[in-house]
Amino acid sequence: MNNKKNNEEKFTIMTWNIYFGANLEPLIGTTPEEVPQVTTEIFNQFEQTNFRERAKSISQQIKNIKPHLIGLQEVALWTVRSLTTKSETNFLTILLEELKRIGLEYGVVALNHNFSSELPSSTGDLIGILDRDVILAKRNAGFCFCNIQEENFSKNLVVPVGGVLFTVLRGWSSVDICFQGQKFRLLNTHLEGNSVDVQMEQAKELLNGPANTTLPILFIGDFNSNAEGVIKPTYDLLINFGFTDVWNISGIGFGFTAFQARDLLNPIPTLTERIDLILFKGNFNVKLSNTVGDKQEDRTLSGLWPSDHAGVLSESIQIIIHGEVV
Repeated sequence: MNNKKNNEEKFTIMTWNIYFGANLEPLIGTTPEEVPQVTTEIFNQFEQTNFRERAKSISQQIKNIKPHLIGLQEVALWTVRSLTTKSETNFLTILLEELKRIGLEYGVVALNHNFSSELPSSTGDLIGILDRDVILAKRNAGFCFCNIQEENFSKNLVVPVGGVLFTVLRGWSSVDICFQGQKFRLLNTHLEGNSVDVQMEQAKELLNGPANTTLPILFIGDFNSNAEGVIKPTYDLLINFGFTDVWNISGIGFGFTAFQARDLLNPIPTLTERIDLILFKGNFNVKLSNTVGDKQEDRTLSGLWPSDHAGVLSESIQIIIHGEVV
């Protein structure tokens, strides 16, 4: 390959599940009578994991790297509603404001709304949560965007909550990006983690949908399929489809991204799975990949990890056209 040297800028991409701030799974299988107390316990954990504090650490990681494109998962919107008042904690707004405060300008390119719920607490309030996945782009980075898609899966996990069935709606977003005269697609998703069968169906939906393109494609997100595991059918499906895992060609270290303790206060990292991935298909050249948010110095002043996941970044990505790096 002839590596043509020029002044064209390379770009960096990041994916990070930034964590709802609480474990929602205790709600599964609850009776109507149990829901208020469990909801209160979940909301207390959300308050304890303090997203405003975590957003400062997440933003600092972004500042250290200055990725051009970011895929985020679990970008929650929490609400508390009483008879007379309503308050909200909007992870997206908080993060963008914190980035701006430290001198970084990012804009929302695509945002998909996933499952939402509003349940009574033991104090009489209604506690709501909306799950979202987001693609952010660094402003004035030389990209132009088109064909933005924000969709939900047709196949989703259904679980009992408070005596009724609840659909754990998940989804994906994609955008076609022009950069230095070339075009590629960025696809961001968060696949189901509590059912391999549902997860596989969601992956197939992506392969038959937005991933079925002649464009070079970067496929990022929380895939909930351990790339280092013995049994990893979803990961194998994607690799067999023709995707390359950047970690296998440019990763530093083990690349583990999941999971820290749910309260984020574990004194040493407990990451043992590699489920947050950057995959590509087509003519890309990737020089370096690493994890972020998993070092002791990344913890907040009160000792919180920035998320229960580490993020993943790939640097110096170039598009290869006609045997030349552009």
